[in-house]
Amino acid sequence: MSDTVSSGVTNTDHAAVEVRNAHKSFGANHVLAGVDLVARAGEVTVIIGPSGSGKSTLLRTINHLEKLDTGYVRVHGELIGVRVQGNRLKELREREILRQRASIGFVFQSFNLFPHLTVLDNIIEAPIVTQRVSKAEARERARLVLSRVGLADREDAYPRQLSGGQQQRVAIARALALNPKLLLFDEPTEGLAPVIVQLIARTIQELRRRGFTILLVEQNFHFAATVADRHYVIDRGKVID
Repeated sequence: MSDTVSSGVTNTDHAAVEVRNAHKSFGANHVLAGVDLVARAGEVTVIIGPSGSGKSTLLRTINHLEKLDTGYVRVHGELIGVRVQGNRLKELREREILRQRASIGFVFQSFNLFPHLTVLDNIIEAPIVTQRVSKAEARERARLVLSRVGLADREDAYPRQLSGGQQQRVAIARALALNPKLLLFDEPTEGLAPVIVQLIARTIQELRRRGFTILLVEQNFHFAATVADRHYVIDRGKVID
């Protein structure tokens, strides 16, 4: 990676996330074409756009699940996935990248729950592995976050026994169990019934009231308008509004 980093960036006071000049291509497909974005601490920032616009790829660059070709990402002032060497950026070791990811909760579009584990065991896995907390502490955290998302009575259930909306809330609880400084949501309402979409909106609004910084991508404009403090409209890899 051969990009350079600006030492001073304007209009980013209280920025939780800062994306600058983000470019990403897959072969001949230029998915991100110079995206700039700022998400402020304690706010819900929504990236809106049609399918294939680059919004999910952009989200995945924020915790370095996708590596930028050029440009960079900062979360609370820390470069993600790279470090400055001279006036260039150099990829971090995987161990350091995993450390950074452990402080950024990610709620995947497909939930990514382990089907062979109970709800409780799905949630305790990440804190034990990535943060090396004890099993007792992980269980305490898990029960607390399950209570916050209204699923305290489902800790012994398996994913196949849950509705789509319940699985989504378990995925949210799993992200919260890491005590993240940032929450990322990849199309949290995709395929969910309207009544469940309303429940997810209330959950996100409650998380915001608790002080979480949230960045999510969506195609549902009504949902975005319901939860967003600010929004970015992206199309063909560029911010157009």
